Amino acid sequence: MSSLPKAGEFLGHPKGLFLLFGTEMWERFGYYGMRAILVLYLVAMTKDGGFGWSNADALSLYGTFTMAVYLTPLFGGWLADNVLGQRKAIIIGGILMALGHFIMGIPHSAVAGMQENVFYLGLALLCLGNGLFKPNISTMVGDLYNEGDKRRDGAFTIFYMGINIGGALGPLVAGYVAAVVNWQAGFIAAGVGMVISVIMQMLLSKKYLGDIGVVPAAKLSQAQSATGTKEPLTRIEKDRIKVIFTMSVFSIIFWMGFEQAGGLMNLFANDYTDRMLMGFEIPASWFQSLNSLFIIIFAPLVAMIWLKLDKREPNSPVKFAMALVFLALGFLTMMLALITEGSGEGSLQISMMWLVLFYLFHTLGELCLSPIGLSMVSKLAPLRLASLLMGIWFLCTAIANKIAGFVGSFLGEGQEAMNNAMSIFIGLGATALISAAAMYMLSDRLVEWMHGAEGNHEPHTQEHILAEELEISATKQ
Repeated sequence: MSSLPKAGEFLGHPKGLFLLFGTEMWERFGYYGMRAILVLYLVAMTKDGGFGWSNADALSLYGTFTMAVYLTPLFGGWLADNVLGQRKAIIIGGILMALGHFIMGIPHSAVAGMQENVFYLGLALLCLGNGLFKPNISTMVGDLYNEGDKRRDGAFTIFYMGINIGGALGPLVAGYVAAVVNWQAGFIAAGVGMVISVIMQMLLSKKYLGDIGVVPAAKLSQAQSATGTKEPLTRIEKDRIKVIFTMSVFSIIFWMGFEQAGGLMNLFANDYTDRMLMGFEIPASWFQSLNSLFIIIFAPLVAMIWLKLDKREPNSPVKFAMALVFLALGFLTMMLALITEGSGEGSLQISMMWLVLFYLFHTLGELCLSPIGLSMVSKLAPLRLASLLMGIWFLCTAIANKIAGFVGSFLGEGQEAMNNAMSIFIGLGATALISAAAMYMLSDRLVEWMHGAEGNHEPHTQEHILAEELEISATKQ
């Protein structure tokens, strides 16, 4: 492991955690701001500055793009582990993403006849940059702590808060700018957030991160081995990798349903939801902020529940099963919305409160899965494979995103969309429940394969829990 920086601590954690927190927050501001308006931009009429695509075409591209966003970390993780080091990978990736946002913000009139080609170039740069950025910043969070440090889970919860502060602000800002100026201005607003992220990392990383992420992890692992050569995986390492693969596969089911948010549910909010509030029509893109806002509100509560349960706290596989149950409840909510408000004639406009409940249930599911998953990979992965296995985690998210776009593309248009939406909600909800049952039945075997790395059954100290809660609250997410 790289030597830990001597920059001191803040709220019981290395100050480097809060640099990574800020770097990730602004990167997510850019990504989620762009994501909130992407599908709406694609289906908007050309006279309104969009491309005028069908729902099916827009959702299909959305699925392909988001798949690529999470697929490229597999390559980016390997490149950082073996060539660049995590620090350089993050900076290069951030620069590429900023360029992607700004290219998408070029006015159509400036690239007449080449609008779609320029748009695809911007998307490609976002995908490549994300591949270098995403797995490596997550791995660096784990590298701030020595093996066995009980603060690690709390650190990932704080880090995840940074993701969701950016995720809450990005859609609000980019969505508002797109509504009052134009779509291209919304993409530029997203790019500004990415520039801030890169500047933070370039100016502050040496002081607060020490040499963490400078030397490629594979070279560092080789230097630390007794022989100076690559050693074969031990039985314990193989078992732990099996856990990572198994839980990553189950995460596909969760993200397949969860990622309907940026596609199908974005169109649902735009076309089939009553968004009027005291004479003001809420932009459809703003609903994309609900997930992040709910995480900010409920993450401390969920952490406190784990505290109260103490030795009865569920292990990580059981938490995954709980996440899938919450996912199913979200789709059940939308089924009820269509049953109770979708029987009338004419254009359907359901209450926006149904969408609020939908995002609430899915947020609770995310809190049971995503930060736990990131921490799990960090704890179980051998050092020389850390970024690569973090890339595997995001690879499964990539597969889920493509499936999500494929499923969402069956929405269709007009009144037909309501019948199709009901079928989609039923199918995704049932799949989630079946997967939850399977994960629960596998939980004991998976904990056994962790060989003691699963710390949920170890007693928590009051000092650790209170510090974790204060840290989460103090960041004010």
